[in-house]
Amino acid sequence: MLYAEFPLGRPLGKPNNPEFQREVLEAAFALIPRSDVPVLVDFPVVIEDESDAPLTCTIPLSDNAGLHPAIAEALGLRAAYERHRTSTGRTFVSRLGGPDRVPELIDVFVRIAEGVSLDECGLPGTQIGPAALDVRAYYEEAAMALVEHVPAARRAESWFYTATETGAVLRRARAAIRAADGPRHAWFPMVPVGQPT
Repeated sequence: MLYAEFPLGRPLGKPNNPEFQREVLEAAFALIPRSDVPVLVDFPVVIEDESDAPLTCTIPLSDNAGLHPAIAEALGLRAAYERHRTSTGRTFVSRLGGPDRVPELIDVFVRIAEGVSLDECGLPGTQIGPAALDVRAYYEEAAMALVEHVPAARRAESWFYTATETGAVLRRARAAIRAADGPRHAWFPMVPVGQPT
């Protein structure tokens, strides 16, 4: 076994660095023929990052007066989200209808945060968790386009939950569902365990 001291979510070390990633794989494969098992070898490079520190990126303004600030914020991020999707050719905003539904999903969370019951929020309880994951993916993918570099692991997640209107709405909605003894499958995916409460 090759032990690599890399940030969580970066099993091969440095993103967008195929030479380094190849070194990691070659070091792991070099252990296969060894007969002095069990084998545990430390990879010689340690990577530390600021994975829990939020990104610093400016959210583009949206001129959607009259909308809840979280919905206007999401609409302002749409161009950045599209830039990221176009440059990578993929998106993780795929559970409940794609990016066009993100403002609608945020509106569901706003209503829950403001006291509407899970039964009356406009989305089945089984879709609350997937909706939160779609919204979070939308924001994190938009953030990748705004910062124009590969940030340390979890920095976009921390930015979403600490610096955006929608992240704050998800926290309040999660608290409301939990306070009402809502089902775990609804509230648990809304805020990752590593995020401070």
